[in-house]
Amino acid sequence: MRVSRPVLAAALGAAALLCAAAVPAAADPAELVTVDPVGRIAPDGTVTLSGSYRCTGGTGPVFVSSSLSQGDARVRHGIGGGLAQCDGAEHRWQNSGKISAEAPAAGPARVQATLMELRPTGILLLPSFHALTDEDVTLTQG
Repeated sequence: MRVSRPVLAAALGAAALLCAAAVPAAADPAELVTVDPVGRIAPDGTVTLSGSYRCTGGTGPVFVSSSLSQGDARVRHGIGGGLAQCDGAEHRWQNSGKISAEAPAAGPARVQATLMELRPTGILLLPSFHALTDEDVTLTQG
């Protein structure tokens, strides 16, 4: 199944508006998402973050999304997202995106990564979080 970037962005944006980013208490401890300790800033300002994830099956599409904060922890910038393969095996993820406000600088930053499912509930798709992590990273130029 191929999902276009605008559709993915709309789905992730809607999910963010519908609920707070919290993992329910019943989350499976075998499901996880990690963030690599180093992120990259390309010459054009594109930020690339990566890590790994593991999740089990769901009833709807599952996405790996990431956001970045630098300086003010209350300000987060979305750095892409993509479909996850929830088969119980560990997989790699990589998200890239440009921040529309001021460009990030090389140095320390905080990254939040989530595994979020859009679960069918009646006629609606509601977000359900499989895993979430907040990690300190170092952004490097290149």
